[in-house]
Amino acid sequence: MTQVIIVGFVCFLCPGMFNALNGTGGGGQLDPTAGNNANTALYSTFVVFGILGGAIVNLCGVRWTIFGSGFTYALYSGSYIYLNHTGNSSFTIAAGAILGIGAGILWAAQGMIMVSYPREEEKGHYIAIFWIIFNLGGMLGGILPFAINYHSDSGSLNDGVYIAFVVLECLGAFLGLALAPPSKVTRDDGSSVVLVKYTNLGTETMEILKLFINPLMLGLLPMCFTSNFFYTYQFDNINGALFNVRTRGFNNIFYWGFQMVGSYAISFLLDYSGFGRKTRGYVAFGIVLVFFNAIWGGSLALHNKYPDGLPLNDRIDFKDSSRSSGPIILYIFCGVGDALYQTFAYWIIGALSNDNQLLARYIGFYKGMQSFGGAISWQLDAKNVAPKNQLVANWVLFALSVPSMLYVVWRIKEHSEDQDVRVKTDSDLEKYASDVAEDKTSAVAN
Repeated sequence: MTQVIIVGFVCFLCPGMFNALNGTGGGGQLDPTAGNNANTALYSTFVVFGILGGAIVNLCGVRWTIFGSGFTYALYSGSYIYLNHTGNSSFTIAAGAILGIGAGILWAAQGMIMVSYPREEEKGHYIAIFWIIFNLGGMLGGILPFAINYHSDSGSLNDGVYIAFVVLECLGAFLGLALAPPSKVTRDDGSSVVLVKYTNLGTETMEILKLFINPLMLGLLPMCFTSNFFYTYQFDNINGALFNVRTRGFNNIFYWGFQMVGSYAISFLLDYSGFGRKTRGYVAFGIVLVFFNAIWGGSLALHNKYPDGLPLNDRIDFKDSSRSSGPIILYIFCGVGDALYQTFAYWIIGALSNDNQLLARYIGFYKGMQSFGGAISWQLDAKNVAPKNQLVANWVLFALSVPSMLYVVWRIKEHSEDQDVRVKTDSDLEKYASDVAEDKTSAVAN
């Protein structure tokens, strides 16, 4: 639990701040073009390093990979200060590409810790705890632009907000050093979290290639692709297009805050011992299905009311309750839906195995394919694809992901076959061999 809490606070300070910045629309800029292009670069490199991230974490360990990755978030936030003063987006786009490398590795490490450390019957609870801490970062990141820009509405965030993001993200990077190696982590029942065999570069290369012929991973692919695709529409074409800058921060406080509610609520179902694991998967699938269709239906109604967005001098302010209440409530429900979707996806992956090296690869595949969808969606917005077409694309992609999502749930077993495999990893291999030899010597003596 300590490890999950620590990695939760790392993500509170790094991806949480990034989410808050992205959630303001266009990276907090009046013109979203630079932010959209930076996100395209980010998710393009994230595709590659998301897939490779599990192997990198397995070979290099969680502490130093998270430590190094954290600084790429600070570099990205800092690049907007340069953009504010020069209007040149090249540094921001390059920083986005570098962040994609760091984020792919960080999320592989985070996912491995979150879904392989808990026992099978408490994975939903641990995912929810992480999601609550992580989204506190998004809430804090929403408070910063709301407070700093409360009396100013230039349309873009000022340097002070970006500097605050940089400082917090650097703190998150250093916090990664507080994590323990998996070989030294035990659960509260005294069992070790190490469930894997010795690995090396050749093994990791072959195992990554096998992911692309694994029926379960191919079944997850549409769900992975869709899982971040909707951010562009929600951040840029709802929050960014309809609200003034202080209200965007205000909205993000609740968008990320209600993510905590959504994740915590569904965790009770995912860990409920009164139903079998597959039955819980079917019920959670039904909830996600209904919720997302309701979200896209509401988004269509809002789009029909404001088909071209709103001009800068007529953006909605949170104090104008006659105009703000409906769109804000919809945006909040978008946050709840995101939490339900992501928690369910992580739970499915965690239900496929307890092997932490295998799960690091699975999470890396999930994040890589997720980023593939994200790269396309941000570029669609950068190319000024009509908001309604983006909305339709989101709804269609979700519909297409439903059959394969159901297939993977159908393949879930009541207990993972590898749950009793306990073989030491790389750092403990020599000690493990020594212990075995000592046991044999003792047995012969007896």
